[in-house]
Amino acid sequence: MYQPSNKRRLKFQIVSKSALIRLTILCGILLVLSIWGWFTMFAMPAQSYRGQFTTLNNEEIALQALLKQDIQKIASEIGARNSGQYAKLNATKAFLEEAFTKAGYQPKSIEYKIQGKPYYNLEVEKIGTDQPQEIVVVGGHYDTAFNSQGANDNATGAAATLELARIFATKPTKRTIRFVEFTNEEPPYFWTKDMGSLVYAKQLHEQGENIVAMLSLETMGYFSDIEKSQKYPFPIGLLYPNQGNFIGFIGNIQSGDLVRKAIASFRNHAQFPSEGASLPDWIPGIGWSDHWSFWQQGYPAIMVTDTATYRYPHYHTEQDTFDKIDFGKLTRVVTGLAEVIADLAN
Repeated sequence: MYQPSNKRRLKFQIVSKSALIRLTILCGILLVLSIWGWFTMFAMPAQSYRGQFTTLNNEEIALQALLKQDIQKIASEIGARNSGQYAKLNATKAFLEEAFTKAGYQPKSIEYKIQGKPYYNLEVEKIGTDQPQEIVVVGGHYDTAFNSQGANDNATGAAATLELARIFATKPTKRTIRFVEFTNEEPPYFWTKDMGSLVYAKQLHEQGENIVAMLSLETMGYFSDIEKSQKYPFPIGLLYPNQGNFIGFIGNIQSGDLVRKAIASFRNHAQFPSEGASLPDWIPGIGWSDHWSFWQQGYPAIMVTDTATYRYPHYHTEQDTFDKIDFGKLTRVVTGLAEVIADLAN
């Protein structure tokens, strides 16, 4: 019978011990990476609200009426608005400009051209009292995809931007706040040099503006308590609820601190479910709005959203209409965002 020599047994023991050390080191590295990934991407401060909703107070009832009025005007009366419906795109801009003026602002219409035709980002500004050079940008796009009325995508974001501007019109903050209505977020300009928010963010960078935070308000008004109504890019859904009844705070890895600050503020002030994540920007959906444009210029930026195509069955269709919006819940979200903006701007 064959018997291995002592020398061979010793060599085998050394190889086995070396392999065990390598395996242990590898497991340790994977553990460290897992812990880092959890705390970097998924761990959020405070707890998402899970209780019953209280009755809207008088201020919230008034806000709800204004949101309804704005979205009725933008989505139902004006309707589809983009480069293919150019007159309606400009009609939306004119409506928003007039509303900002009535709120006490002096709107700045920022023109740029595509093939000789003018398009406009619309900006109003509340100058900070102590650190006016530090700027918080809050914005949503007012154009739509294709022939969609875009009640949720993105009349909700455009109306929320307008109403938040009204709230802060007479409220002093230490930092400057700019409320911006962006044009041309949707195809064919999405993620191109002609995307309105990218044109705007480039201008800020060229001017050396100090943008400390940007909130992109995107598709914010659809909610569902039905099981499996919420979808995610795989495998993120393993960590989050399958009911689409929350508002999301989404950023890239570099904007992780802003995600955590914003959702902590929201959870401290708002009685509404919320989920947050700071994820690699190559994951589908993470960069699908105007915050992406600010990432390109190195600015911290996040998206506040109901997750759009991952929840909303009428995304980019002609069925994206006024009646699909849950105005009570949208009002609670916007009320909470007012507190988030106040915290960021102070």
